[in-house]
Amino acid sequence: MTKINIVLVEPEIPQNTGNIARTCSATGAALHLVRPMGFTIDDRKLKRAGLDYWNTLEIYMYDSLADFMERHGHDNLWFYTTKASRLYTDAKPDENGEIYLVFGKETKGLPEELTTAHFDRSVRIPMLSDKRSLNLSNTAAIAVYEVLRQNAFEGLKSDGERLGELIAKNI
Repeated sequence: MTKINIVLVEPEIPQNTGNIARTCSATGAALHLVRPMGFTIDDRKLKRAGLDYWNTLEIYMYDSLADFMERHGHDNLWFYTTKASRLYTDAKPDENGEIYLVFGKETKGLPEELTTAHFDRSVRIPMLSDKRSLNLSNTAAIAVYEVLRQNAFEGLKSDGERLGELIAKNI
C-alpha cells in the first residue's frame, strides 16, 4: 500500500492544518509539520477543524525546514508551487510505495530557493492564469487523492454504505 506523507512548511492558518489533519486521518496519510507555525497544536481552531480525528493521526514535528530536509532530503519529495511547469499528476510514489507531498505557508508558499533547487520535483495544480492560488487544504486534498487514484484507492472503502441495502431490496 502507498505511504503518503503530507508536509506543511510553516503553516499559518490553524483551520487549514486542521482540515489537512482530517484528510490525513481519512486516507491513512502521515502529517509532517515544520516550524515555525502561526499557531500552537493546542489551538482551539485547529482542533475544531480536525474534529475528533486527532487521536487517529500519525504526526511528526520538525524544528525547521533544514531539520526536515536533513531527515528526509533523500526521500521521494514533491514540492507544490504555482511556479512549477510540471503537473501534480506527475507526482508518483517511489519503488517502495512512499511519497512526500510538500506544501508551503499560505501567504508565501515554499521558499523559492527550495523549489529552484528541486525544479524537477516541483509540481502545480492547473488553474486560471489570473488567480493567485488555491486554498492550502484544498490543494493538499487534491494531491493526496491523485496519488490514491493512481493506486486504485488501495486500502480505502470505495462502496457506499447503502449499496448492500439497495441490492437486498432489489432496487
